[in-house]
Amino acid sequence: MIADEPKIKVALLQNRQEARINLNGEFIFSACGMISGKFIAHCSAGYVYLNNASGTQIEKQKEIFLFAQEGATFTVPDIKIGIDFHWQQNQEQTFRGDIAFLACRNNSFNLINIISLEDYLASVISSEMSAEAPLEFLKAQAVVARSWLVAMLEKKKSSSVLTEKKTVRENEFITWQDVNDHQFFDVCADDHCQRYQGITRILSANVAAAIEDTRGLFLVSDQEICDARYYKCCGGQTDIFSTAWEDVFVEYLCSITDDAETKPPILSEKDADAWLRSKPPAYCNTSDKKILQRILPSFDRETLDFYRWQVIYKRRDLEEIIRKKSGIDVGRLENLVVVARGPSGRIYKLRIEGSKKTVIVGKELEIRRWLSPSHLLSSAFVVSTEREANGTISRFILDGGGWGH
Repeated sequence: MIADEPKIKVALLQNRQEARINLNGEFIFSACGMISGKFIAHCSAGYVYLNNASGTQIEKQKEIFLFAQEGATFTVPDIKIGIDFHWQQNQEQTFRGDIAFLACRNNSFNLINIISLEDYLASVISSEMSAEAPLEFLKAQAVVARSWLVAMLEKKKSSSVLTEKKTVRENEFITWQDVNDHQFFDVCADDHCQRYQGITRILSANVAAAIEDTRGLFLVSDQEICDARYYKCCGGQTDIFSTAWEDVFVEYLCSITDDAETKPPILSEKDADAWLRSKPPAYCNTSDKKILQRILPSFDRETLDFYRWQVIYKRRDLEEIIRKKSGIDVGRLENLVVVARGPSGRIYKLRIEGSKKTVIVGKELEIRRWLSPSHLLSSAFVVSTEREANGTISRFILDGGGWGH
């Protein structure tokens, strides 16, 4: 457990050669006292240069820190959100807290926001869902997000934490992502960790109430804070930790039915076919626009068919997607064969059979990445095909369920 509220280092921009920033209020800057206004940072020869709006250099260091005074905020005009997902876009976002420019490799720098844990969470819960969501929804999200963050920070302190996230054998590519990919900051600001999109979304009194009412509350198992992972939509059944991440058993991250009536886990391809080609009752099975408008951020509401969905590819198009995403030319795509699924139906090993090469890919996020120009909504899908008169596959049809891990 934690005794004091920590400061969180959040990467707003990573590996940038240049960035603009507007200081709305006064920030303490060691080189010249107080500063405010518009600035441009760029990196060269391992140093970060900070110039004012007229182009005058005011600092050159490997690390530059700006400390916010009372009421000060800062705005970054071009933050990319939803990186590599179908909702990717640039947004202008405004933040509280201190700022760090940290030089890194390849003549680039990271822009870091240093902020207290609870202020960070206020932004997270109003970025992961709408600030207009019911208070109890926001409180639940606050507890889950706080638990995940602090469990992750504690795990990072352990020297036994895995740093290798990729297993490559001959024709087998198994990859998963986790927060230990980040060495010079605690979390990123995007879906890889948790969405953190500044103060512009914190528009309701419920956000402040949710943080205050749950302050210091965590999910706990065996006296340890839970590494709480969450979905946008489970698709009717949640999965286990090892389907998406490391091959370990996490007792509290078990598979449960998202409904009052418990349903059995997916144990066979016959089960998966029946499950994913139907729409069984579930709490997340809704397309009610009024409910979704109150719960989801605006850009998430552009995707309404998340409980059950279908993607159709021409065979040649899917071959090209796989080649671009994997760097592997499998030749003419002949089949997609499920090797292993989790209890929710999410595939974590998929065999891609081609005329030139056959490979196995995993885990769930890598499968989603290889089979889409951005990412599939989830890896819970079944495959069917359409064929030409000569028997050659012309189209692959993926019928899937859920959105997220």
